[in-house]
Amino acid sequence: MEQLSKKLYSKPERPIKIMQFGEGNFLRAFVEWIIQDLNDKGAINAGVAVVQPMPFGRVKDLADQDGLYTLRLEGINNGENVKSSRIIDVIGDCLNPFTEYERFLKYGESEDLQVIISNTTEAGIAVDPEDTDFTQCPKSFPGKLLALLKRRYDRFKGDPNRGLAIIPCELIDDNGDELYRCLTELAEINKMDKEFIKWMQTANKFTSTLVDRIVPGYPKNEIEQIQKETGYIDNNVVKGEIFHLWVLKKQPLVQKYLPADSTGLNVIFADDIHPYKQRKVKILNGSHTAMVPVAYLCGIDTVGEAVNDKTIGKFVREFVFEEVNPTIDLPQDQMTAFAESVIERYKNPYIRHELMSIALNSTTKFRTRLLPTLTDYVRIKGQLPQRLLFAFAALVQFHKGVRGSEKIALKDDAAFLEKWTKLWAEFNGDYDKLAREALGWVEAWETDMNKIHPEITSTVARYLRAMDTKGMNAALECFVSGCNGACK
Repeated sequence: MEQLSKKLYSKPERPIKIMQFGEGNFLRAFVEWIIQDLNDKGAINAGVAVVQPMPFGRVKDLADQDGLYTLRLEGINNGENVKSSRIIDVIGDCLNPFTEYERFLKYGESEDLQVIISNTTEAGIAVDPEDTDFTQCPKSFPGKLLALLKRRYDRFKGDPNRGLAIIPCELIDDNGDELYRCLTELAEINKMDKEFIKWMQTANKFTSTLVDRIVPGYPKNEIEQIQKETGYIDNNVVKGEIFHLWVLKKQPLVQKYLPADSTGLNVIFADDIHPYKQRKVKILNGSHTAMVPVAYLCGIDTVGEAVNDKTIGKFVREFVFEEVNPTIDLPQDQMTAFAESVIERYKNPYIRHELMSIALNSTTKFRTRLLPTLTDYVRIKGQLPQRLLFAFAALVQFHKGVRGSEKIALKDDAAFLEKWTKLWAEFNGDYDKLAREALGWVEAWETDMNKIHPEITSTVARYLRAMDTKGMNAALECFVSGCNGACK
């Protein structure tokens, strides 16, 4: 059996008009699928240059297959079970800027380039003040993009018609505005020419977005069956659900270069994306983030197993309906319908969504996905959301780094992992101190959470004590029984 490549598949040649920062599962199962549809239906004629944002990644694996990979979509559509497979052929180039920096920068000089798309996780859109040497590849995503834009500015002598449509997909509020801010701040740190900064801010058009599709990634438990079906080896198969939603804030240049709403997909250009964003992030992404440490430490590995477990399923459902929904200012019938659809998507029998894939960068994910619900709930209700705090305590316990006799493969910002290690290394049995220090970690949460409510520290300490002394399964059983961790 041969590996998927141009030897097996007639790949069309397209001009590279789109540069994508991020080669992970989500972009390949979502954005590139949409680009494929736009190409297939004649709305655009665009290839994609994929840029690996970190020193480690999979651009080599993609390049080995000439940018080709298989997308499997499985789920329930209009009450019917649906499965489909297709080869995605839009990737025209694969770049590792850490080893091919000049080739990466050359794209800034391209006459064809029109669009920048990114998904570098929530931690990706941030200023690294140490990105000051642009003779070598900057470490941060904003640093790389800034270097590319500077090369473009120089090549086209500040031509205002050579700006790019910039479309971040990172799951943070107003991601387009935030990327704009980071680029401006980093340019100012580097004392770049004011005319360049003005061109960067005005010629390039930034739009904020919301993305929604559950993407479990590489289906390792099904790969042999998939290879039998397809007749080839594909090391880059990616699996996703049928459901999809992309909401982009209206921006004329973006709509011109990437008319993603023109082919009948669930893509919306909206005047205001905030209502869509709040609903999706708080319910879907928030319940994911709350679920992961609880379920994983209970010995469960996937989302489907978690929501189908009687105890964890009850925990997740009550977290969504009783603690998240009341914090969102939308009609409750709409909230109920959306929340029910999320639970149904979690139960998709075709999707094996690994909890550890969601656990990537879990520190930042708590801040962006759960902290707003915590503060909103306290403000509205005047009391603490107990399930959310149980999930926070589980996050602390998760970063102890062990599940039974098994070491957990934690993946997060190195500084965050160092801090978690330090917290547990200095733990001497004082759960109040551990809770206080974890809640008071301003560098991670951008606030001292101890100040949110007078009882928050003692509440988290109580849950930590139960988890650490009795184990997660017993602590969770105790919690859902209504004793809030007080049982012995």
